Amino acid sequence: MNKLPHDSAHKHVTGESVYINDIDPGTNLLHGHIVYSKYAHAKIIAVDYKKALELEGVVKILSYKDIPGDNQMGPVFHDEPCLAVNEVNFIGQAILLIAAKTKEICREAEKLVNIEYKELEAILDLDTAFNKDSRLHPSRKIECGNITEGFVNSDHILEGTLETGGQEHWYLETQSALAVPGEDQEIKVYSSTQHPSETQAIVAEVLGKFRNEVEVEVRRMGGAFGGKETQANHVAAWAALLANAAGQAVKIHLTRDEDQIMTGKRHRAKNFYKVGFNHTGQLNALKVDLHLDAGSSSDLTMAILERALFHIDNAYYIPNLRVVGHTWKTNLPSNTAFRGFGGPQGMAVIENIMDRIARFLKKDPFEIRLKNFYQNEINNITHYKQKIENNRLELLEKQILKSSEYLARRKQLKLFNNSNKYLKRGIALSPVKFGISFTTAFLNQAGALVNIYRDGTILVNHGGTEMGQGLNSKIIHVASSELGLNPVSIKINATNTSKVPNTSATAASSGSDLNGMAVKNAIDKLKLRLEVIIKGIFKNPQLNSNDIIYKNGKVFDRNNPDTSITFPELIEKAYLERTSLSATGYYKTPEIHYDREKGEGKPFHYFAFGMAVSEVEVDTLTGYVKLLRTDILHDVGRSLNEGIDMGQIEGGFIQGVGWVTTEDLKYDQNGNLLNHSPDTYKIPTIQDIPKDFRIDLLKNVPNPNTIKQSKAVGEPPFMLALSVWLAIKDAISAVGDHQFEPEFSLPATNEVILESIEKIREKIGR
Repeated sequence: MNKLPHDSAHKHVTGESVYINDIDPGTNLLHGHIVYSKYAHAKIIAVDYKKALELEGVVKILSYKDIPGDNQMGPVFHDEPCLAVNEVNFIGQAILLIAAKTKEICREAEKLVNIEYKELEAILDLDTAFNKDSRLHPSRKIECGNITEGFVNSDHILEGTLETGGQEHWYLETQSALAVPGEDQEIKVYSSTQHPSETQAIVAEVLGKFRNEVEVEVRRMGGAFGGKETQANHVAAWAALLANAAGQAVKIHLTRDEDQIMTGKRHRAKNFYKVGFNHTGQLNALKVDLHLDAGSSSDLTMAILERALFHIDNAYYIPNLRVVGHTWKTNLPSNTAFRGFGGPQGMAVIENIMDRIARFLKKDPFEIRLKNFYQNEINNITHYKQKIENNRLELLEKQILKSSEYLARRKQLKLFNNSNKYLKRGIALSPVKFGISFTTAFLNQAGALVNIYRDGTILVNHGGTEMGQGLNSKIIHVASSELGLNPVSIKINATNTSKVPNTSATAASSGSDLNGMAVKNAIDKLKLRLEVIIKGIFKNPQLNSNDIIYKNGKVFDRNNPDTSITFPELIEKAYLERTSLSATGYYKTPEIHYDREKGEGKPFHYFAFGMAVSEVEVDTLTGYVKLLRTDILHDVGRSLNEGIDMGQIEGGFIQGVGWVTTEDLKYDQNGNLLNHSPDTYKIPTIQDIPKDFRIDLLKNVPNPNTIKQSKAVGEPPFMLALSVWLAIKDAISAVGDHQFEPEFSLPATNEVILESIEKIREKIGR
C-alpha cells in the first residue's frame, strides 16, 4: 500500500514552497493593476488616463486599442473581451491595465483615471433574466422513456421549485501571473493555472503571437477548485500584454477583495420539477427544467449545464425522464467551473425530491432511496443510455447502514425531538454516483515526458498541474512502482508547455487517471528499449518481457532471481550502448462518446460512488446548526495513496458543507458583491467540521482499465455534503412532527432555517 506523504508537505510547512508571488525575476519587475468597471451594465462614453500616465513610476497604461492581437479570452465561445471596448457588462470587468514600479503607484494612478459612463439597465438575477428572455445559448435536453405515460401511470405527482446558490472558490492563493519577455518574440508566463495549454493559447492570441513563442509554466497552485481552469487566463493575458508593451517583467497578484469582485463563481440555479411515483415510493417519471445563471459570458457554462443534466438522476433509475437545461445571461462576472462542475446542482434536485417523496408517504427517506437505486443486472441504464458497470451502491449501502448505526440513531432522534422543544435533531443518508471523464471527449487525453539520467535518477514531466491535491505524489508512486525504484529517485518537474504540449486542464477529477497513464506509457517505451540491453547482459535472447522484474532498485529474471543488475548499472550500460533514455508518453481515454443531438452515448469512462450519513442539531430559536456526526464510505477503487485520498474526501466534503450551509453570496440592487472579504464571506471553519467525523474507503473493489485500478476522488465527495443539508431539513421538519414539507433552499443559512421553521409553526398554530 502506498503511504507516501504529499511531496510538498514539508515545503508547505517550512515556507519553502514557491508560488507565483515568491518568484523574483530581478530588479526590473513591474507591478500590474486592473482598472475595472464599477457598474454592472453601462456604456463607456470616454476614458481619460493622461494624468495617470504622467505620474512618476507609471510605465504603461493599456486599453483595448493597445492589444496587438485578438481582444478575446473566451475559452470556448468568443464572447468575453480581454478589455472592455464600448460597454461594460459586470462590476469587475477590466477596462485599463496599469504597469508601474510598485502596486501603490498603480493605485495612485487609478485615482487619476477618469472614465465617463452612461448607466444601463442591469439583469442581476434569474427571475429578471426570465422576464427579459436574456438567454445565453439554446436549451439542451436529455430524455428517455415516455414522460406522458409515466405520469399517467403514477399514483402520486408532486411539483416544486428548488433554488441553489453560487459559491466563491476561495483558493488560498489568489489569481496570479508573472510574465517575462525574452528575445525575439518570446514571452514566458508563470501562471497559477489549471490549464497551461489554454493559458498559452489565450496569451498567444491577445499578443498576436504563435504558440511556439509563448511558454507557460506552473510549479504549483495554492488551491484552485475549478476557479483557475479558465479564469487564470485573464490575469496571465493582462500580465503578458503589459510585459510585452513595457519590455519588462510584470506581475499581477490580485488582492482577496479584487479576486472575489472580478472572478466568476459556481453557477446559481433555479429548478422546476414534477415527479411521479407509486404508493411504495418507486419513481415512474421525472420532468425537470434546470436554469443556470451564466453571468456575463459563456466561459464553460454549456459543459457545466451538460454535466448537471447527466447527474439529475444521481444514483436512481428513472424509467421516464425529461430534463431540459437553460442558460441565462446576467450582468455579473462570468460564472465558471467549480468542484463538481454542475453535478451538485443536478444532484441537489433529485435528492430533495427523494426526501420530499419520503415525507409525503411518511416513510424513512433511506427506504425510498434504497428502492430506487440503480441495480447491477436490471435497471442499470441511465437516461443518456450509458450502462452502469461495477455498481458499488449495494456494497456501500450495506456497509454504511451498519457502521453508521443509521436505523438505531433514527429512533434515538425521535425520542430526543419529542423531549426537546427548541432543539431538534435530524439525520440523512445520501449517495453519490459521479461520472468520471471530461464530457467534451477530445479533452480526455494527456502527455508526458520521462527522462532517465546516467546515475539512474528519473525526471518526469506531465501535463497535469499540482494544486495541493497530491497529483505529483501519485505520479511519483506510478513511476517508482513501474521501475521498482525508491521514490527519492523520482523528481517531478514544473508543468511546462514547452515540455508537454497540447494538454488538457487538470479538472474533471481526471488528473491522475490521464497523466498517470501517460507516464506509464512513456515508461513502457523505455522498458522496451532497456529489454534489448537486459537480454544481452543476462545472455538470454529468449527472455520474455513479462519475466523481467523491476524491484528494489534492481532488475532481475523472474525465473532466475540470482541473475540481476542494479538499475543505475543497467542505465549506464544502456547509455554506453547508445540507447535513448528519454521517451514521451500519451494516453487517451478509450470508448467514450456522446451524441448531443440524440442525447445518448457513453460520456464517462466509469462512475465513482460514495455514501454519507450526517446528523445535525438545530437551535430553532437562532437557526444555529451543529454538525454532530458524519460517516462517509467512499469508493476510490484501489487507492493510489490512501492518505491523499482521505484528505480529498475530507476537504471535498467540508467544502460542500460550506455550499449547503454558510456560503451565501450577497449582492445589492446595483450588482455589487457585498461580501467580498474573509470577514464577510463565511467559508467553513474548524467549528463546522463534524464533532464525530468517520471516513473509510470501500475495500476490495479494484477499478478495471485505469491506472493501477484506481478511481478519481477529487470531486465526488463534494456532493456527499447534501446529507448535511437534508439532515437540517429533517430537523426542521421535526418541528411539525414531519407532517409538513419545509420550504427550503440551498444554502441553508440561519435566515433560511428560521423562515422555514416559522412557516411550519404557523401551520401548526404555535
